Amino acid sequence: MSKPHCIVIGVGAGTGLACVRRFVEGGYAVSMIARNAERLGNWEQEIAGTAAVPVDIADFDAFRDALLATVECHGTPERVIYNATLANFGRFGEIDVERFELCYRVNTAGLLVAAQTLAPGMTELPDSALVVTGNTASQRGKPAFMGWASSKAGQRILAEALARELGPQGVHVAYIVIDAVIDMPLTRGRGGVDRGDDFYAKPSELADEIYRVAHQPRSARSFLVELRPFGESW
Repeated sequence: MSKPHCIVIGVGAGTGLACVRRFVEGGYAVSMIARNAERLGNWEQEIAGTAAVPVDIADFDAFRDALLATVECHGTPERVIYNATLANFGRFGEIDVERFELCYRVNTAGLLVAAQTLAPGMTELPDSALVVTGNTASQRGKPAFMGWASSKAGQRILAEALARELGPQGVHVAYIVIDAVIDMPLTRGRGGVDRGDDFYAKPSELADEIYRVAHQPRSARSFLVELRPFGESW
């Protein structure tokens, strides 16, 4: 390929799609992974330089096969963005255990499958990065968020372990904590209240920072990066 390859895993209408656009702008050919084949197909038609790869990450065999096919078709990725997430809200007496486990499959085990499949090839490249997008739930456990936070905390620790092992082999692993409500139609006006532009994190601006972190020089690399709007209470 004449262009470097980026795989964005977990492409929705917010941060994932913004990352796709930002890496295309940066000169990458981008493979987009998500469950919704129709949406991916529409974005593939809209954004030149992209390829739709519809697959359910929770189906590990299918996910692994999709990653291998993507590498076979487009080459080993120089950059991988793991943006997949699945949430389960409720207090401990309300949480469905099967749904609880599914969050771990997508948020945590899916990251492991991606690393196992892609990282060996990425270590052979002169420069590569795996950036994982997380959120504040990965850093604290609150009663109504325990079904989500526990899997995101596991994801953060897994990413740190990957960073310690893969970093010396040349693969930059970083974890981005997004402490914000992301500005997209699903969240704007939630509960009947639009909180105004300053309240929401703009997907394109999050993607700009993710892109920057993914290209940090070898002598000055971050692992844990926190992003939030200036007015966010923390």
